[in-house]
Amino acid sequence: MHNISVLIVDDHLVLRSGLRLLLESETGIEIIADTESAEAGLRLAAELQPDVILMDIQLPNMNGIEATRQIKSVNPRIQILMLSMFQDDDSVFAAIRAGAQGYLLKGATQEEIAQAIRGVARGEAVFGAGVAERVLQYFAATRPIAMQVFPELTAREREILELITQLCSNATIALRLELSPKTVRNYVSNIIAKLQVADRSEAIWVAKNAGIG
Repeated sequence: MHNISVLIVDDHLVLRSGLRLLLESETGIEIIADTESAEAGLRLAAELQPDVILMDIQLPNMNGIEATRQIKSVNPRIQILMLSMFQDDDSVFAAIRAGAQGYLLKGATQEEIAQAIRGVARGEAVFGAGVAERVLQYFAATRPIAMQVFPELTAREREILELITQLCSNATIALRLELSPKTVRNYVSNIIAKLQVADRSEAIWVAKNAGIG
């Protein structure tokens, strides 16, 4: 299995260097570049095609949310994990809408960051504990009443979509429903296509807003 290639985009040199030092000691993770600006991040993402980008949300000139949106529009395969000092609703949900697959606070431990990188590389949506709580509270407070949503989905697809909103990985879904991982991947691809969303994190966003999960 190949190493997970990671690009770090953060304008704080000390933090950027610290992240590189910490993550270079992690098995299976390879830091291929780091940069201080979103503009350079866009260029390096196109040139190096990393598996995961660690993206600071607050950057000079162009912020991390706009950089995420542009990167995902060109190459949706690249997974983006936001690292931020902010956990307000506006920042969190703007990042999710832009296509970020995960959101961690900058106080996260080395183990938490490494696990999050591995998670988003597998296509999972990953949120730090404080952020996950805010996401759940937000959707609990704004969940609309709906008897039937997404009629284009089959019963099985709806079942899998609900598990996706619970942040279950494909492997977990396969185990719970006694399906093969390949079958689950096909179902997830069908769900994303039918909902007309870009990726798994956007499917979660749409589903939660419709009252699923």
